[in-house]
Amino acid sequence: MQATSNLLNLLLLSLLAGLDPSKELKEKMDELLPLIPVLEQYKTDAKLITQFKEEIRNLSAVLTGIQEEIGAYDYEELHQRVLSLETRLRDCMKKLTCGKLMKITGPITVKTSGTRFGAWMTDPLASEKNNRVWYMDSYTNNKIVREYKSIADFVSGAESRTYNLPFKWAGTNHVVYNGSLYFNKYQSNIIIKYSFDMGRVLAQRSLEYAGFHNVYPYTWGGFSDIDLMADEIGLWAVYATNQNAGNIVISQLNQDTLEVMKSWNTGYPKRSAGESFMICGTLYVTNSHLTGAKVYYSYSTKTSTYEYTDIPFHNQYFHISMLDYNARDRALYAWNNGHQVLFNVTLFHIIKTEDDT
Repeated sequence: MQATSNLLNLLLLSLLAGLDPSKELKEKMDELLPLIPVLEQYKTDAKLITQFKEEIRNLSAVLTGIQEEIGAYDYEELHQRVLSLETRLRDCMKKLTCGKLMKITGPITVKTSGTRFGAWMTDPLASEKNNRVWYMDSYTNNKIVREYKSIADFVSGAESRTYNLPFKWAGTNHVVYNGSLYFNKYQSNIIIKYSFDMGRVLAQRSLEYAGFHNVYPYTWGGFSDIDLMADEIGLWAVYATNQNAGNIVISQLNQDTLEVMKSWNTGYPKRSAGESFMICGTLYVTNSHLTGAKVYYSYSTKTSTYEYTDIPFHNQYFHISMLDYNARDRALYAWNNGHQVLFNVTLFHIIKTEDDT
């Protein structure tokens, strides 16, 4: 409206002064032409504002509906329903027999810390409320174990306690099982059982004929000759001997005395293995610690038979120096080039029926 009024005033003034009004009008129109895109933009913005208002009204209606729906349930009732569902899921899990590894997915990077080599773990036999994490940096020249009350504390670096072991460890293939740490004593084939709660060694025993100090390590070296691990069945040691031509030997150990209860000789060269882990009494062996690694070989202690497999997994940081299965978490804990990561495992299970019990 203001622009139209100005044009009329200009026309009257031009006529009174005897000037050519058409020329004056043309010049003024030329001045006004650049304003057209601005006006068009105002129209577009007005439409957007209208759309935003409509979306806000719709969102408010949705939120109101959600609020009314939540309000329909008592908090305690919802809590009980969640607990009931959790109990039913755990009952279902108990009916699953030991499974066969089918797939490895991930990893999830939990933390980046320490040197290229190390170990971190939780206790597969701990209660549901006990989620302590233990951290052992480096593969040699160390005897300090760091404890964290939870994964969250581990990520934030909030240590709850440190333990100064009486001996240095060798390698990165330690395991925490039922409240105790099992590790290979440096420059020996001696296995140590150390109680965290009591703060002392409960047992130690030589693993007869087992190579040590880089005689039969995994492909990456690092004094990884003796690998201690646990699964649904119990405690295990994986190593190699001259008597078995440097091939992997699997031994089931008594968790209290560390005595070998039974052993199985495989035909897989220990020096050709990247890492290995036990699931349900079956040893799974990777063919490398580097990029492109996969689970290449498995040996069942139940049937004393082996098979070649092809189960790839993503070696995200290019160098794995520790890979262990945790039966409680159904996950693989790994130390990958200074990164603490978790892999998820998919197992093929058979449902146990009442007739099987």
